Amino acid sequence: MDKLLIRGGRQLHGEVRISGAKNAALPELCAALLTDQPVVLQNVPRLQDVATMLTLIRNMGVTIERGENATVTIDSAKLSSPEAPYELVKTMRASVLALGPLLARFGEATVSLPGGCAIGSRPVDQHIKGLQAMGAEIVVEHGYMIAKLPKGWKRLRGASIRTDMVTVTGTENFLMAASLAEGQTVLENAAQEPEISDLAEMLIKMGARIQGHGTSRITIDGVEKLGGCTHQVVADRIEAGTFLCAVAATGGDVVLRHGRADHLEAVIDKLREAGATVAAIEDGIHVRSQGRLKAQGFRTTEYPGFPTDMQAQFMVLNAIGEGSSKVTETIFENRFMHVNELVRLGARIQVDGKFALIEGVEKLSGATVMATDLRASASLVIAGLVAEGETLVDRIYHLDRGYDQMEAKLRGIGADIERIK
Repeated sequence: MDKLLIRGGRQLHGEVRISGAKNAALPELCAALLTDQPVVLQNVPRLQDVATMLTLIRNMGVTIERGENATVTIDSAKLSSPEAPYELVKTMRASVLALGPLLARFGEATVSLPGGCAIGSRPVDQHIKGLQAMGAEIVVEHGYMIAKLPKGWKRLRGASIRTDMVTVTGTENFLMAASLAEGQTVLENAAQEPEISDLAEMLIKMGARIQGHGTSRITIDGVEKLGGCTHQVVADRIEAGTFLCAVAATGGDVVLRHGRADHLEAVIDKLREAGATVAAIEDGIHVRSQGRLKAQGFRTTEYPGFPTDMQAQFMVLNAIGEGSSKVTETIFENRFMHVNELVRLGARIQVDGKFALIEGVEKLSGATVMATDLRASASLVIAGLVAEGETLVDRIYHLDRGYDQMEAKLRGIGADIERIK
């Protein structure tokens, strides 16, 4: 099992390229299942989750071609098996995104209940209720969601869908399914993340009729058929946010090429309040930091609020910042699993339910730590970059699920980090 060895204490300088967003690429790969014409996706990140999704749809009979410059061509013309088996779904919750497109195009789908990382409950019941509102008949048995259209139906039918909670993958599933439904679908309480807007823009290129994406109310007028398209995956705001926190923690001067400051306003506001200099530039973000920053309290919430996917990384800044701070996690119940590992490095953090109380210390001390989930692993890397001595991060397969060549990018801007097989 691979590990990362980090020798801390070095500032970061230079330029790093931000890859395409994992959370946009995964639904967009599934959106290619909606058409029998080729779809070309550009700026697709090389991640374990993306590889798993490609294996999943290839297993259905889809033709996949990887080209240069992170390009992937998906041809679903000969898709023969609208099924997502447990063996492929168990490692990645996003596999549930195949349900809507398969059902909409083929009138049937069999998708295993998903697995994935252990940060908390992400129930699929919202997906099921929404698709049922569009007429789907869905049963859950033997660990599978088995969906089909009622007898005599050729297409799903438009409906008004209001989820009990804001759900990103639910909104994406409904967007894709409704694009081929008969009539109009209105999504209330829809998620507003940039990745959803990017998916909607791709679907529009394919011929879908969508309005209101980027707001909490999305309207989709279904069409009979969608075509192919060429689409560039939006830059990964969480990767960009992670590098912003890394530079803020270590100090230095870095340009994040392709980073989108307008997708990270809540995080950037907190970084500026802490004392870092962050500016939007043409095709990127410029970040500078010097000296110890001031700790900042924050509360995670749905976009455009502070993202739960940035909570662990920013907590490292608070752990070495001046003063005390309080972090409130409102999205996932198990998202403080990185705290015990940060404490091993010398951080002073106490958890009380959904609150973490952090007392800043002047320095961390290198040690062996273990990643427990994707964003926790990123926080441990940042902590290792600032800790005195050597830090060994174990179980970095979590990191590989969501960060494209992270250690190589960090080395390129001055970090002393290496992968140990």
